[in-house]
Amino acid sequence: MTTLLYTHASFGAHEVPPGHVEHPGRYAAVEKALEQEAFTALERRVPPRASAGQVELVHPPRFRELVEDNAPAEGLAQFDADTFAGPHSLDASLRAAGGACAGVDAVYAGEAKNAFVAARPPGHHAEPERAMGFCLFNGAAIAALHARAAHGAKRVAVVDFDVHHGNGTEAAFWNEEDAFYASSHEWPQYPGTGRTTDRGGFDNIANAPLAGGEGSEAFRRAWGETLLPALSDFGPDLIVISAGFDAHRADPLGGLQLTEADFAWVTAEIAGVARDKAAGRLVSILEGGYDLPALGRSAAAHVKALMEA
Repeated sequence: MTTLLYTHASFGAHEVPPGHVEHPGRYAAVEKALEQEAFTALERRVPPRASAGQVELVHPPRFRELVEDNAPAEGLAQFDADTFAGPHSLDASLRAAGGACAGVDAVYAGEAKNAFVAARPPGHHAEPERAMGFCLFNGAAIAALHARAAHGAKRVAVVDFDVHHGNGTEAAFWNEEDAFYASSHEWPQYPGTGRTTDRGGFDNIANAPLAGGEGSEAFRRAWGETLLPALSDFGPDLIVISAGFDAHRADPLGGLQLTEADFAWVTAEIAGVARDKAAGRLVSILEGGYDLPALGRSAAAHVKALMEA
C-alpha cells in the first residue's frame, strides 16, 4: 500500500506578520522537497476542512467559535504574542486537522498504510481553550480522538519529536485514560511544560526532556529506552505523529543537535510499533521546523521512512 500526502494552497497562504518565523516559505520548502523523483509514488490528496464535530473532539464549541469569529476577512487577528490569523488562516487550520482526520479514515479503510499532512500552521501547542505558540487548532489530537469516535479505536496515541513540548496535546489527553502522549523536547524551552514527572491522570503521558546541546545519542536513547517502550506497552490502535523538525542542529528556535538521519530513525521506529500494535496505522502531521533547507531535508527523510515502513 501507498503513503498518502495531503497538501493544500491554504497551507502556504496562512498569513503571519512580516518577519515571523512561521512563514509561508516553510510550506514551500516542504512542497519542493517532496517533488523529487523519490516521492513520485506518493498519492497526493486534497485535505477536507474538519467539521465542527471533529474540532470539538478537543476544543469546546465556545473556543471553536472564538477562533472562527475572530478570523479576519482582511488584515491580521492576534491570539497571543506570536499567534496570528489572516483571511486564509481558518481554512488552513481546519484543513490541517481535516487532512489528519482524512488520513485516519484512509488507513482504517485500508486505502493506504500511512499518511503525511504537510500542514501549516502547526497545532500541538493549541490547548483545548487556548490558541498559542503559532497554533490555532490541535490537528494531531483531533485526528487521534477522531479514530476513537469514527472507527471505534480503543486506544490512541500521539508521539511528538518537535523541539518544543506539545503542551496542548498533553492538556487534551491528561484525563483521557485511553489516549497516550509521548514527547521528546528540549528543556528548558518554550512553553515550559513537559517534565519527566508529568505523567497524566492515568499514567498516560511520557515526557523525555533533553538538555540544550544534546544530539543523536541522547535523542535515540530517550526514544529507545523510554518513549518507544511506553508507547508499545500502551498498545495503541492508531499512532499520530506530531512531526516537528526544529530539533535539527541548524534550526534557529532550538538548541538540540539532530540531523535528518535521526528523524528517519525515529520515524522507522515508531512505524515498527505501529506494525506490531496498530496494524500499521500511522498518520503524521507537520509541526515545527524553521531553517528552510533543514526543514525540507528533514521532511523528506521522514516521508521516505514512512514510504519504506
